[in-house]
Amino acid sequence: MLELRPNCECCDRDLPPDSPDARICTFECTFCADCAEGVLGGVCPNCGGNFVPRPIRPKAFLERHPASTKRILKAKGCQAA
Repeated sequence: MLELRPNCECCDRDLPPDSPDARICTFECTFCADCAEGVLGGVCPNCGGNFVPRPIRPKAFLERHPASTKRILKAKGCQAA
């Protein structure tokens, strides 16, 4: 199950579980669309993979399977903020 991390690893922008702006790679590194596409050029600085929109977990499931609250910041090689 996805962690649904709460922030962009590059600029620390909040990315709530229902955010359509969240992007993830295969290792679930999490970035906002602006950083993923603009700053990082579509390539994850941690693993070299690509980004896809993060799925939105339906609210009915968030109570039993909540999003992560652990914030991760400053991905390897990130130049933003």
